[in-house]
Amino acid sequence: MQTLYSYTLIRWFALCLVVAAGPALGAPKVVASIKPLHSLVAMVMAGVGEPRLLVRGAASPHAYALRPSDAAALQAADIVFWTGHGMEVFLEDSLDTLAPRAAHIDMSATPGLTLLPLREGGTFEAHADEGADAHHDERDMHFFLDPENARAMLTEIASALSAADPANAATYLGNAAEADKTLAALESTLAQQLRPLAGRPFVVFHDAYQYFEARFGLSAVGSITVSADLAPGAERVSDIRTALKTLNAACVFAEPQFDAARVAVFLEGTSARAGTLDPEGAALNEGPGLYPALVQALADGLTTCLSAAGP
Repeated sequence: MQTLYSYTLIRWFALCLVVAAGPALGAPKVVASIKPLHSLVAMVMAGVGEPRLLVRGAASPHAYALRPSDAAALQAADIVFWTGHGMEVFLEDSLDTLAPRAAHIDMSATPGLTLLPLREGGTFEAHADEGADAHHDERDMHFFLDPENARAMLTEIASALSAADPANAATYLGNAAEADKTLAALESTLAQQLRPLAGRPFVVFHDAYQYFEARFGLSAVGSITVSADLAPGAERVSDIRTALKTLNAACVFAEPQFDAARVAVFLEGTSARAGTLDPEGAALNEGPGLYPALVQALADGLTTCLSAAGP
C-alpha cells in the first residue's frame, strides 16, 4: 500500500512538472467542435498543449457559422475532434475541404459508446419538422451527457493523440486515466444526489437529456421544441400545457439562450415550476473543468426544481 501511495505521489509530482513547463514543442494542432468535447480533449492534453474550440460562448452548434479564424484553425489542424454527423451541421459538408490534412475523429464512433435513437411520440415533438437541423441517421447526438460515454471518449481521445504525437503518448494516457477516475467518482456522487428524484416527471425545452436521464434514472415526459433554435408555435404551447396537467409534470426546464419569460406561458394554469438546464455549457467557461461542471450543474438544476416541487 505504501509503495502504491509513493508511486502515486511521484507520478503526480512528475505531471505537475510537465504542466508547469508549459506546452511541449511540436505538440499537435488540435481543434474540438463543441464545449463538452473540447473539455475532454483539454483534460487529456494537459501539460502538452491546448485544443482550439470552434463553438464558443453561448453559440449553438446547430446554427453556428464558421468565422475566418475558425477556417484558418481547421486548415492548420493535425486533428479535429467532433461529435459526428447530426450535431455540428456547419462541419457536415466542409470538414474535408477545410481540414484536408487533419485526422477527423468522429466521437460517435468511439468503441464502447452507448448510442440511443431519437425520442419521439407522446409529448416529444416529431423530428420530421427539423428542417436544416435534421439528424440524418436518427441517433440522438447528445451522447456526451452520459458520464460513462465521456469516460469511453477519454480513451479514444488519448489513442488519437498518441498516434499523432508518440513522444507525448505517456502523458496523454496518464491524463486520460486520471480524468477517468475523476469522472467515475463524480458519476457515483451524482447517482446518490439524483436517486431521490427518480420517477418525478418533468418537461425540457428541447430533448437533449435522455442520456443523462437514462444513466441516472430520471423521467422527462416531453420537450417543448425539437431544436433549441426553433421557437414553439401556438399549437405546441397548448399541447404542452395540456401535457403538464395530464402528466402532473413537476417542472419545465428552459435553457440559458431561451427567454425565461416565455417559459411562463407554458406554466399558466398548471402547478409546474420553472427551472433551467444547460446541455452544452453555454454559461460555463471553456477548458478542462467544464465537463465536470456541466454534468454537476445539470444535477443541481434538476435537484433544485424537482425537490422544491415535492414528491
